[in-house]
Amino acid sequence: MLEDCKSALERWGGVHELIDRWLGQRREMLVNFVELQEACESELEAVEKARIDAFSELLMDYISAGHFEIYPQLREEAKAFDDAEALVLADRLLERLDMSTELVLSFDADYATSSRCQHYIARLPAWLDRLSKGLNERFALEDQLIGRLHAAHSPPPGAAQTPRASPAS
Repeated sequence: MLEDCKSALERWGGVHELIDRWLGQRREMLVNFVELQEACESELEAVEKARIDAFSELLMDYISAGHFEIYPQLREEAKAFDDAEALVLADRLLERLDMSTELVLSFDADYATSSRCQHYIARLPAWLDRLSKGLNERFALEDQLIGRLHAAHSPPPGAAQTPRASPAS
């Protein structure tokens, strides 16, 4: 998963400051995810709530940034370029991303309090496996969004970026 994150950062990095920052958040969250997985494999009962909270906070921040910053901006860019095809694709991909968001919210709820964390600690490795699958799909969908709604409209290096004229012009 970390290797995929690296290649996405290489592919989209530098395209836009906001996307760069968000991909950096993705990487930080994944590093924390891997460390939490390793801690679970080492000694599950010794995993502290603070460690789960740190991961969950990074995960929620990443998901929130996507929903409230990145996705709307990508849609606005497609609108500015009058790219109806990209907007249709965005709607389809965003629907699929919502399923992954529900998974993340459920994880966060299960480990939100000390008592819930203690109650669900034995399920943590299974939860992390589910999250791994869900996040891998999410990253692929997000990369499609970036590729279709942003990179497709980016000018070649050195060219000025201007929206395409609408057919009515």
